[in-house]
Amino acid sequence: MAIRIAMIGAGSIGFTRKLLGDVLTVPELADTTFALTDISGHNLDMVARLCERDIAANGKPARIEATTDRRRAIDAADYVICTIRQGGLAAFETDIDIPLKYGVDQCVGDTLCAGGLMYAQRTIPALLDFCRDIREVAKPGALFLNYANPMAMNTWACNQYGGVRTVGLCHGVQGAHWQIARCVEHWARGAGLIGPDETVHRRDVDVVAAGINHQTWFIRAEWRGIDLIPRMLDLFEGHPTYPTTEKVRIDVLRRFGHYSTESNGHLSEYLPWYRKRTDEIPRWIDLSSWINGETGGYLRVCTEGRNWFETDFPNWLDEDPPAYTPERRSEEHGSYIIEALETGRPYRGHFNVVNRGQITNLPDGCVIEIPGYVDRTGVNMPVIGDLPLAPAATCAASVRVQEMGLEAAVRGDATLLKQAMLHDPLVGAVCDPEEVWQMTDELLVAQAAWLPQYREEVPRAAERLAEAERRGTRVRLRDTRGAARLPTKTVEELARRKAEARANAAAADKGNLTAAG
Repeated sequence: MAIRIAMIGAGSIGFTRKLLGDVLTVPELADTTFALTDISGHNLDMVARLCERDIAANGKPARIEATTDRRRAIDAADYVICTIRQGGLAAFETDIDIPLKYGVDQCVGDTLCAGGLMYAQRTIPALLDFCRDIREVAKPGALFLNYANPMAMNTWACNQYGGVRTVGLCHGVQGAHWQIARCVEHWARGAGLIGPDETVHRRDVDVVAAGINHQTWFIRAEWRGIDLIPRMLDLFEGHPTYPTTEKVRIDVLRRFGHYSTESNGHLSEYLPWYRKRTDEIPRWIDLSSWINGETGGYLRVCTEGRNWFETDFPNWLDEDPPAYTPERRSEEHGSYIIEALETGRPYRGHFNVVNRGQITNLPDGCVIEIPGYVDRTGVNMPVIGDLPLAPAATCAASVRVQEMGLEAAVRGDATLLKQAMLHDPLVGAVCDPEEVWQMTDELLVAQAAWLPQYREEVPRAAERLAEAERRGTRVRLRDTRGAARLPTKTVEELARRKAEARANAAAADKGNLTAAG
């Protein structure tokens, strides 16, 4: 069953090495050809060398082709996987630091809010180029599996404007599913429903989550026939650590009646209520892990991971290669989807797809995240019906921001981008309209190198900023590093805890990394 998988953005060590290993745990896929491509030949070479060593150590007939020629990698591909971060860490830093000057304090900044909207402006043109190559040189009907954020806007763009069947993949639902399982385990032990040494796996808890990426809501959850939805608040409030680490999520659960799949830090920046007053942000977050709300937390751990990988790479080649065994296979959806399509073994997961009436109170055509089933017949998405009204209202507001952000990215329309910023829940809670206009102009100027569609708008934005300075109408900027920012560790500091630094660099899902790590 020889197939070809093209991986764009393969210089990303965490995703590339993990996804490749996941695929090669499937016996029928052992002779897969992986065509790795990246704009950085240096990063690509390091990752390709590691993957080739891993494949050889596991005795697999799989092949690696590494090239900076993207079209060559995509040629005759059955599947194309995207894990890019357009603009890299340099652009990501401006996504966080420029909005901070205007009072917009983000934890992640890759999905919605000011950072997510700018990320879409950089990423969507690149994805549409990928789609053109897929249409022209990949195998007919090749499936595009997108891991790149902002997930909903990117997947929407590829399906609507790229002309390529695209499914967006995220591990947020699995992470929250595990949290529910841990809550059930803690409660069930205390109630004598399980023994003191018994555990509850997430597969023991049946769930349905639905919404939009990073704003997906558990609308069904059952364990041993017990409906967990009415008990969910008690379960989370009774857990020994979640009341400290998940304050935003538990507060939203208290008011909405449904638990969000996304992390405390992520959720806090998609809503207008928890990060709008700087002095109140510490009340809602926890710094034991960046993902619980640390200002610029994801930027910090990504920067530390990349710096450590560059430094520590020779040691990676000397360590024992990972074994491609089922118990080491990750929970990332990609390999399971490919396995199901190729072998017919069914797989159930939560996927990001175009809404075709599956969620009846969100707009058709937007990208939703719901459970789906994959086998030889394809990716099959059932009808969910209406979301509960409070989750639906929150998702609907975000969908309209996503729609404006998507269209702005496709058209290079600075006014529409500013209108998207203006309607963003957190930006709108923090900034007045003129602050939004000037912040967006500053972001456009700072990111000009990655915004080809705005080449005519960037000089105008720079002139508007200069004119505001001349006229004395420049808005007041904040001199701040954020309400809860931790310093980025130097390589010397990381070296004091090498195992944790290596785990960070290797992680595809950095959501479990602590501040100490």
